[in-house]
Amino acid sequence: MNDNTKAAAGSRNALVSDAVASKFASEKETPYTRWIAAEGLDIIPAMYVANLHTVELKPWARRGGRGVYLNHDASRTSNDCYVCEIPPGGQLAPQRQLFEEMVYVLDGRGSTSVWNDAGRKVSFEWKAGAIFAIPLNASHQHFNGSGREPARFVSVTNGPVLINALGDTEFVFNTRHDFKDRFAGESDYFANKGEQKGLLLDTNFVADAVNLPLIPAKERGAGGGHIRFSMAKGSMNSHISQFPVGTYKKAHAHGPGAHVIVMGGEGFSLMWPEGEEPRRFEWREGTMIVPPNMWFHQHFNTGTTPARYLAFKAEGVSIRNAQGVPKAWISRRVGGDQIDYADESPMIRESFAGALAKAGLSPRMEAAYEAELADLPPARN
Repeated sequence: MNDNTKAAAGSRNALVSDAVASKFASEKETPYTRWIAAEGLDIIPAMYVANLHTVELKPWARRGGRGVYLNHDASRTSNDCYVCEIPPGGQLAPQRQLFEEMVYVLDGRGSTSVWNDAGRKVSFEWKAGAIFAIPLNASHQHFNGSGREPARFVSVTNGPVLINALGDTEFVFNTRHDFKDRFAGESDYFANKGEQKGLLLDTNFVADAVNLPLIPAKERGAGGGHIRFSMAKGSMNSHISQFPVGTYKKAHAHGPGAHVIVMGGEGFSLMWPEGEEPRRFEWREGTMIVPPNMWFHQHFNTGTTPARYLAFKAEGVSIRNAQGVPKAWISRRVGGDQIDYADESPMIRESFAGALAKAGLSPRMEAAYEAELADLPPARN
């Protein structure tokens, strides 16, 4: 068993008898899983991938590259994830699709062309660390800008929803229709710019997400920074979070389908369903973690630099209150899904201090604990 799949085996498998399983056998396969099989690719049922840079890929004949799908069971029907590699000096085949897609470039450099049926075409260049989105049903093609090194990216899409709902992949990938409100061939569509609206950066392209300035977000604890995206006017969304050396984020839970990709730093995450013991997952740049539905999870920086991660997700992840605020940002003391530092298990601080001590470091959490007390809601009885 390799590092990419060991976490899936480490969780409860919820297996039943063959007699019970046989009652649902006809429902196991879906139009989406049949399509992946027809593409000649594997689906790795992983909630933890140690290294996206080195995860094993298979030839993807239709697209002209290599790829693999990395889908946790809890997210496979809401959104999905795949890693794709473009060979040196090569390009992927053009594609269009009736589902949304967000892209993070892992390795290499290259360019992408996007065009509509009206004949309007826009091209832009990218390199490792870039984020962009594919406009709905726009034709597009990715090119590797190096003749010596492959280019690799990771994408999250809401393809399962559309493929399972429609059932006809010919319709999903070959329907002629311009969604002009999404993309009309604007020359600056993929310009490296955007308008800041609160925590939301309204943009379709970030050239260097690894070094993008963030906005303070004390609600998530640890003096961290945060920025959110809704690219290509899509229903999917994403965010980047960063937190300082010697600190950790507050534990929280949300719906399925958040793909957390580590962009920098070293540390570990704890994940657990309520009532069970936390399970630990080590990470560094290139690791991906996919928290299962409503599992609590918490991220800890044990390295010597700030820790930064990117989360690609479907909107269904963000269970919101009546004001539109994600409940993962709201204290459990008032009905949210975030555990305040004051209410966490003593084991959390002990394990964090122990991990830092092994690296010759000490926690820097006292200021975060004190800051929380200033507006901590009363504990519920």
